[in-house]
Amino acid sequence: MHDTVIVGGGLCGLMLAYTMQREGRPYALFEARPRLGGRILSVQSEATGAALDLGPTWFWPEQQPRLASLITELSLTSFPQNDAGTVLRLDNPDGKLETSEDEALHGGAQRLDGGMASLVNALAEHLPPDSIKLGQVLTAIEEHGDHLVLRFRVGEDWSTIEARRVVLALPPRLVLEQVSFKPTLNENLQQALENTPTWMAAEAKALVAYPKAFWRDAGQSGNGSADHEQAVLGEIFDACDATASKAALGGFVALSPSQRISFQVGLPILVESQLAQFFGKEAQDGELHFQDWATETYTCSKLDEAQPFSQPEYGNPYLQQPYWNHKLYLGSSETARHGGGYLEGALDAAARIYGQFSLAPCLHAPENRRCVIRFSDWVNTYRTDALAFYQRYLNQRLADQQRDQLTQLSLLATVDEIYQKALLVLEELPFVTEVEVVVNGRSDLTPHLLTPFMGFNETLLNAALEFNRSSCAISNFDQEHKPTDEYIDTIRRDLASAWREFALNVNTLLVKRSTSQAATA
Repeated sequence: MHDTVIVGGGLCGLMLAYTMQREGRPYALFEARPRLGGRILSVQSEATGAALDLGPTWFWPEQQPRLASLITELSLTSFPQNDAGTVLRLDNPDGKLETSEDEALHGGAQRLDGGMASLVNALAEHLPPDSIKLGQVLTAIEEHGDHLVLRFRVGEDWSTIEARRVVLALPPRLVLEQVSFKPTLNENLQQALENTPTWMAAEAKALVAYPKAFWRDAGQSGNGSADHEQAVLGEIFDACDATASKAALGGFVALSPSQRISFQVGLPILVESQLAQFFGKEAQDGELHFQDWATETYTCSKLDEAQPFSQPEYGNPYLQQPYWNHKLYLGSSETARHGGGYLEGALDAAARIYGQFSLAPCLHAPENRRCVIRFSDWVNTYRTDALAFYQRYLNQRLADQQRDQLTQLSLLATVDEIYQKALLVLEELPFVTEVEVVVNGRSDLTPHLLTPFMGFNETLLNAALEFNRSSCAISNFDQEHKPTDEYIDTIRRDLASAWREFALNVNTLLVKRSTSQAATA
């Protein structure tokens, strides 16, 4: 029997395996594709040897500290995305190209020498070959007491393995669509899986390698955009290596998945034609590489393909907690609290799961694990209802003809009510505090009970501001309808203060209970 099985060889699964290997903990990694990396895919130009990223291309060191740290740890080399030069835009297929100069369109983005796949290769080099199983398609998981049974399709054959715990480092919608569970997953989790879009799943990219970067010679950055119905590439960027000795242009395809199928035969010509429209005839003589992620069975679910892409909200708490008595865990970037959808999110998810493996002593007791799960379920319900609480308090203030600080006071009343209710729930839960550890006045149960609230303040604030923008009743109050940054920052500080007070109250309650039970033991 395996101790830990990781299903999914994308960045989340790889990082978790890398961490476990480093810490000397047993694991096995199963991947459906014949390669590692998941949505990270770099191909090599036959003509120039350039590494062309058909998946993720950039990272932002200041905003993505986990990824920046890992790149340093693995001794990988990065370089800045080129934005210097003229930017081209076309809003009308028959119109004239508009230009602007030296725009930092990519906001300080960096790229990796050798493509983003160099990150995958560097992680894989630290993993023993016999710990990695490729071409293994998970189809079913069953709970059997203290372990799980997994069924895989391997080519035309089938295999069954057992594991004490399983990590599904897969996009949530693929988990719901491609894996059967016995017993059935609870309704809240199923809904969370369905409502979590796979980042960029239905998108497509085109990369074209050239003998030289002729656009740079002409003073152009390689950046361009086309915002009209006939556009094939909506966004174009420079994809050269650090020295521009290996030249390439890249672009995000503007066509929908169904349009890409319809124009499949002529798509290379259409890409070349648009690049030539922007950069001249030399752009017609490149080596085209094309990746349609909507055709990838292990990336794009049917729901992702059917729905148009929009900026999703990630970090659903139902995707961040263990299930089946800490035997089943959910990973992938889409489950992350921070950086959801990005490579940073994949690392965040891996760190969260590894942390959940290392249970605090207080959670060794099954009763405490059940209490934490019950409390998490309660919190998730109230997180959903929080906006309705805010609307109720807001309406009360409007009815009382109050005019000042409507949003601020209504939000504070909302979180205060929910925090007070949460403390009452905690008082009633039958925690076993004999196994609780208190260090420097802090209970080791405290962080597990605060985790379900992570991101609550910001999510509620954003929902309230969105509601205000569409509320006719608020439209006459400029400060509430169109709040200034200063007002929003003030609200954030007040909410943070309320959160700190709640966190202290939770810890005080647990410490007092532990002390009381110890005195009567």
